[in-house]
Amino acid sequence: MQHMRPGVEPFTTRTPRVVAARRLQRRRDRTEARRFLAEGPQAVREALAEGAVAELFTTADAAQRYADLIAAADDAGARISPVAEDALAALAETVQPQGLVAVCEFVDVPLAEALAKRPRLVAVLADIRDPGNAGTILRTADAAGADVVVFAGNAVDPYNGKCVRATAGSLFHVDVVRADDPFVVVEQLRDAGLTVYAADAYGAQDLDHVSCAGPTAWLFGSEAHGLPPELADAADARVRVPIYGGAESLNLAAAAAVCLYSCARAQRMEGTSR
Repeated sequence: MQHMRPGVEPFTTRTPRVVAARRLQRRRDRTEARRFLAEGPQAVREALAEGAVAELFTTADAAQRYADLIAAADDAGARISPVAEDALAALAETVQPQGLVAVCEFVDVPLAEALAKRPRLVAVLADIRDPGNAGTILRTADAAGADVVVFAGNAVDPYNGKCVRATAGSLFHVDVVRADDPFVVVEQLRDAGLTVYAADAYGAQDLDHVSCAGPTAWLFGSEAHGLPPELADAADARVRVPIYGGAESLNLAAAAAVCLYSCARAQRMEGTSR
């Protein structure tokens, strides 16, 4: 591998390429460069499969441990940059980094492009600010077979380091969309033939009694405040997850999982019955 020549000194925290990559930990710099950081072998593997890796920083130990990923990155034309342990630690945002950090190109697409593929299951994250929640919902949406995840309004940056880690690679599996106005998103979803449901703990409709066998989009709001009332009203229905036990409510990620999997099951049953 031409980029890992013997005798090359590993980059340090002061090496310009490391300094430049560290800037991608800030949203402003990510937006300007249209690049972000993905750390760990799982994220790197999925990013490589998507063709999104521009540069791969690796420690000597990681280069041996994940030789297949280094080879794949080299074959893909990505720059392979050896780094010292402290430089890798500066690039990573975890307590115990695994020796690999990739600089990746943005992967989001316009909503119109995503809708042109006729998605059957869409998750809209409206004003969800917590990166862990947002990333977990994206991962869950991917697992449920969703085609599109929209980060709408004042939602967290999908390329935030914690959000990227929480997706566990699913960021590279679905069409990720960033949209300024969630109301416009609702209109576009409906125009594309999707039924739009607002997940609402106090919704008039019960999840057990709504149909989501057809193309469906779910609106999810923040853990603390839920969906703004006017946005929930813009949906075709406000839908609550039934609580059968004594729990006061479900947390956001759990409620999203129930809603998305309910639709995934209904859509698959509908498909097999045809």
